[in-house]
Amino acid sequence: MGKLLCPSMMCADFSNLQKDTKELDQAGTDIFHIDFMDGSFVPNFGMGLQDFELVRSSTKKLVDVHLMIQNPGKYVEMFADLGADIIYIHPEADQQVARTLDTIRNKGKQAGLAINPGTSVETIQGLLPLVDYIMVMTVNPGFAGQKYLDYVNPKIEKLVELGKIFDFKVMVDGAISPEKVDLLSNMGVTGFVLGTSALFGKEISYEKTFEKLRN
Repeated sequence: MGKLLCPSMMCADFSNLQKDTKELDQAGTDIFHIDFMDGSFVPNFGMGLQDFELVRSSTKKLVDVHLMIQNPGKYVEMFADLGADIIYIHPEADQQVARTLDTIRNKGKQAGLAINPGTSVETIQGLLPLVDYIMVMTVNPGFAGQKYLDYVNPKIEKLVELGKIFDFKVMVDGAISPEKVDLLSNMGVTGFVLGTSALFGKEISYEKTFEKLRN
C-alpha cells in the first residue's frame, strides 16, 4: 500500500479554508487531518466545529479528527455524527479508553489512538486489538513548528511490527519533513500528517509536493 498523505488543516489558509480544502483534495490528499484542542490537555486551542464542518462538506475524501482533549469519550459520538471517518483519542486523557474505542467502532467509524512522545508501547499494548490506526506524536502536542524528537523512532519501529500482528496502520504527526517521510516510510510507517515542514507555505503547488513525497 502507498503512503497516506494527510494535510494538517490547522496549517491551512483560514482566510479561505474551503478553497484550500478543494485544492488539497484535487492535489491528491488521502485523509484530511483536523486537530481539536481544549487548552487543558494541551496548552493551546485548535480548530473549531465550524472549520470541521466546512472541510467535511468540501470533500468526499476521508476526514480524521485528532482529539487532544480531556475526556474525549464524551465527544466521540458527536464527531462521528458530524461525519468524521477516523477518530483519534489520547489514552493519556481518557479514564475508559477501551470503552471509548468501542464506541467509535460501534458508530461505524475507524478508531485511532494518538500517543504522546513520552507514552510507551507497553502502556497501550492491551488496546491494540481495538484500533485501526496508531498515530505516534513525534513532537509534544499542542503547537505547530516544533522540532522532531528522534527518540520516538524505536517506538515507531516496535509499533510497525505490532501493526502486522494486530492489523492497524502506523501514522506519524509532528515536524514531518520530506526527509522524515523518506526515513519513516522505509521503517514501515503508512501515514504522514503534513504541516509546515513539508506542505504548507511552500513555493511549489500542493500537487507537486505530493508527487515528490510519494516518490
